[in-house]
Amino acid sequence: QVRLVESGGGSVQAGGSLRLSCATSGYDYSAYFMGWFRQAPGNEREGVAVMHTRFGGTYYAASVKGRFTISQDSAKNTLYLQMNSLKPEDTGMYYCAADRSPGGILSPRDYNYWGQGTQVTVSS
Repeated sequence: QVRLVESGGGSVQAGGSLRLSCATSGYDYSAYFMGWFRQAPGNEREGVAVMHTRFGGTYYAASVKGRFTISQDSAKNTLYLQMNSLKPEDTGMYYCAADRSPGGILSPRDYNYWGQGTQVTVSS
């Protein structure tokens, strides 16, 4: 059974930092696209950052490039998202997701496995 469990969300002021974690189990972690997606109230879910767990390629949304960094600890089957220089518009529920071959790498609809989410709130 595939299981993705996010942690690390919280409330910070603009300019602050947070590090999200996604602990995974129940599948072959080493050969998947894994990523972070977010959804603000009233908005559609959007891709934030994705990486391939075997080949290491990374992909970022333009809005977070240079501020967020996706990484992994393959020994722990855990994905991370380091978020620096946070802005109020980064506020939302952040989800971890995985799929073997998403059609659109940053497209939420192409991912089959999801965590329950962790809330990030950035105040001005």
